[in-house]
This record gives sequence, structure tokens and C-alpha cells, in this order.
Amino acid sequence: MRYISPTRGPMDFQTMFLDIMEYVQDAPAARHRLIIGTDSQLGADTCFVTAVVVHRIGKGGRYYYARTWEKTNRSLRQRIFYETSRSLEVASHIAAQLAENGFADLNVEIHCDIGTHGETKDLIREVVGMVVGSGFDARIKPDSYGASTVADKYTK
Repeated sequence: MRYISPTRGPMDFQTMFLDIMEYVQDAPAARHRLIIGTDSQLGADTCFVTAVVVHRIGKGGRYYYARTWEKTNRSLRQRIFYETSRSLEVASHIAAQLAENGFADLNVEIHCDIGTHGETKDLIREVVGMVVGSGFDARIKPDSYGASTVADKYTK
């Protein structure tokens, strides 16, 4: 998958990971969170965007995104589970790289594009269970800005 950094341009997974590590190592005393979220937008083809955000708590952050289009007519439920599985796939790759590089303690969160209001409220328990069962922290709206703000920005 090809990622895009708004400040550094296109990059592959390994280059993105090295950029994240450099950013974290630039301020070793700071607290960091790694956030992965996916959003989609229906159209002639469905646009899926997965965002990877490295947040230096209290000091800003960087983000990267990968965008793909697919011909699909999935239901909302299927799309939400597919978005979550895409986020989990990226998070698993990143977590493995973090462990190999001595950063296994870096907090990784999955931001899900679901919330207590609207059509997705009935999916919260299942989706959060899927994420937590995979070993990651889960966030839902309004705290899931990785999906509902960053990824959403690039689905349009």
C-alpha cells in the first residue's frame, strides 16, 4: 500500500514507519500515541482511506494516509467491519515493526467510524470487541478523530 504524507509526499510502508520512528525519537521524553483509522465514502466506486497518525501529546503530530477505490455494494454494517479490518491490518504490521525496533510500549489505538448516535450505534459492541480482541485500544465518536476527521478528509 502506498501512503501519502501531506508534508513529505508519497512513501511506502517502510519509509512511513521510519518517519514515525524518527518523529518519536526526536522527543524521547514526550508521550506519543499511534492512531489508525479508516473511513469510506460511497460513489461510483467506494473510496477507502486509512489514516496513520502519530500524536505527540500536547505538541501536535504527523499523519499519513492510504487511499483505494473498490467496486462494491456492501451494506453499512459490512463497510464498517471492512473499515475496521483494514485498520487492524495496518495496526498489526505497525505493532510488529514497533516490537522489532524496541518500541512495543508505544500505545496503538484504532479509531472506529462509529458512535452512539446514528445508524452505527448498534454496531459499537461488536466492532469494539473485534478491536479489543485483537489487542488494541478502541475509540469511537466523538473520540475517533483518526477515522472521522483525518481519514474522512481524504475520502471526498
